[in-house]
Amino acid sequence: MPVSAPPGPRSRATRALSLASLALLLTAACSASPGGASGGDPTAAPPLPGPQDGGDAPDGDRDAAPGDDAPDDGPVGEGPLGTRVVVIDPGHNGGNASAPDEINALVPAGPAEKACDTVGAETGDGYPEHEFNWELSLLVKERLEADGATVLLTREDDEGVGPCIDERAGIGNEAEADAALSIHADGGPESGRGFHVIMPGEVDGFTEEIVEPSRLLAEDVRRAYLEGSDIPYADYLADEGLDERTDLGGLNMSTVPKVFLEAGNMRNPEDAELLSDPAWRERAADSIAQGMAAYLMRS
Repeated sequence: MPVSAPPGPRSRATRALSLASLALLLTAACSASPGGASGGDPTAAPPLPGPQDGGDAPDGDRDAAPGDDAPDDGPVGEGPLGTRVVVIDPGHNGGNASAPDEINALVPAGPAEKACDTVGAETGDGYPEHEFNWELSLLVKERLEADGATVLLTREDDEGVGPCIDERAGIGNEAEADAALSIHADGGPESGRGFHVIMPGEVDGFTEEIVEPSRLLAEDVRRAYLEGSDIPYADYLADEGLDERTDLGGLNMSTVPKVFLEAGNMRNPEDAELLSDPAWRERAADSIAQGMAAYLMRS
């Protein structure tokens, strides 16, 4: 069953997407196509509500009349993403290292089987990827919920084991999510730095229906993350920040548009310094949420 950690308190400081910034993002998404969007120009997004339809209100103004700015802490579902369902998948889990039999068990991963899960990478200072993935996922969830989206997480804490890669995909499938994002950080060569977004390639009988929308999702996330994260495209793999894969069970088993974000290289000192910085993670979450919103508002 889908799980979702309780959202923390929301404030103007943690709300990622003002309507104005969303509009700018959508304009860029619908007019630019770095790396070459397949299938022609993206579908133009509908206009977002104007300031009279809701925005940030002064602190303490909880009784705004129609046409006034809305309060900061509106319930989930009352924003520009109010009809959208998103699954955020924090890669790995804190208990995986203590359960080798469970995470090494083979599970469906498309045409073949793969291990249920893995332990993940870590920085030279010992900051584990599973913890980074969890912390960043919570921030992205908070931002998308602040703009009305229903957001499900594939795990409920950073202390458990798994879930397996096919189960993670299944959560998005069962929810009929509009988009799914798996958040990771790479364990690449120490000399290489940068981020990349992994999108599904065509796998007969599995991914045909999600290849094109997943590419659009990948391009929107890539664009926003490049602009907002201060991390460049990976210089040791992928092509201008995009990598097409047919061997990942989390993508092959998905029936909804889905991508993986490798937010940086944990083994590179320059990337690791950013990934380990809580203030940077706030900015990174802003950019990820903006990229997701650009995709979600296409239709």
